[in-house]
Amino acid sequence: MALNARINRRRNECHALRHCKKFAFWQRAGMGMCQKYLTRECLPMEKRDELINLCVEFLSTVKDKTAGAHTEHWLNDNYGPHSETYQRVARLVIEGVAQGWLANTEINGPHYRRGRLCEPCAETFYFSITAVYMDSKGHELNNAQRTFRGDYHCHPYGELNMVIPLDEGAVLGGPQGWQGAGWTAPAPGSHHYPEVKNGALIAFFFLPAGRISYDFQEQG
Repeated sequence: MALNARINRRRNECHALRHCKKFAFWQRAGMGMCQKYLTRECLPMEKRDELINLCVEFLSTVKDKTAGAHTEHWLNDNYGPHSETYQRVARLVIEGVAQGWLANTEINGPHYRRGRLCEPCAETFYFSITAVYMDSKGHELNNAQRTFRGDYHCHPYGELNMVIPLDEGAVLGGPQGWQGAGWTAPAPGSHHYPEVKNGALIAFFFLPAGRISYDFQEQG
């Protein structure tokens, strides 16, 4: 199902629920069940819509770029934390993670969560959109940098990754070194541990064709 069709279907479900007899009964009875459903399922849809639309607008400008060092520098110059796009996207991403409609699947406890906002489709120029929450506090490895590592993986077609720190000084390991607020862009065929230090951050990333492999064996 196309992205717009999925969004419209959810909107219609919410609209129908607001006008159903059962909802009216629950409201009169003061049960709050249907209202809880609306708050959890319908109201965040507006925020998801806004975030998806912002991402589509951004992807229209980068859809023909190849991830790598040059693109990483270009992203930080044009869409870094000083830019309106970064600030608007980051605000919605932080809100989504806090409310539980982004990065809501625990990978290794609540300090390491992941969730896909969109599968690749024509509307997103065949990029997927995913958010990962990572917090190193209390989960540091016994290494010199005192980092936390996520799952080792490979990017067959590369990755465009917006780094959104939640704690002051939190940084993500990237191909050009440690990155705070801004972007990393691992090249096609690259493989690594997602690694964070100095607290919590969100990696909000775009994958061409949605391709990522967690079956890749660690190298080097």
